[in-house]
Amino acid sequence: MKKIIVIGAGGHGRSIAESIKLGNEFELVGFLDDSFPQKDFIWSYPILGNTAQVAQYRNHAEWVIVAIGNNKLRSKLIAEFNGAGFKLATVVHPTAIISPSALVGVGTAIMAGAIIGTEAELGVGVIVNSGANVDHHCKVADYGHLGVNACMAGGSILEEGAWIQAGAALGYGVKVPMHQIVEPGVGLKA
Repeated sequence: MKKIIVIGAGGHGRSIAESIKLGNEFELVGFLDDSFPQKDFIWSYPILGNTAQVAQYRNHAEWVIVAIGNNKLRSKLIAEFNGAGFKLATVVHPTAIISPSALVGVGTAIMAGAIIGTEAELGVGVIVNSGANVDHHCKVADYGHLGVNACMAGGSILEEGAWIQAGAALGYGVKVPMHQIVEPGVGLKA
């Protein structure tokens, strides 16, 4: 199995770690997290340190997934770890449903119960959280983020770094500009 480090030991990182444990592609060796000043453990997996000394962790694993919800920080860390020679893992929870015609970029996390529809396209470092739905012909650009139970109707577009918060929905053909946030209950029209 391929050895992997999860970057981020918070709630999202732990959820991704569970997805890894439920699969049979990667062996989780530990976490990196800047918020833990002292080394600690999450379950039986060590927090190896922080992200400041990226290169020193290459002897632990060849693969990483950046499990940070903040889109700009996730983008920065993906670039740093990729530049240090790590391979970017795509982690898919076993209960997610992905159309065989969908395209999924590296470094993407697709969580429990998420659905990725026909000919949908997900870029690099995308998060599709639990229960979220990316319908047919939708596009989620690099570092886009769908919160829990967020949904995109057919043909809608989430541009780079944009975020649809938990429970929010995009109508057919709606386009969300770069780095914009769509809050629940706020309607966007095409």
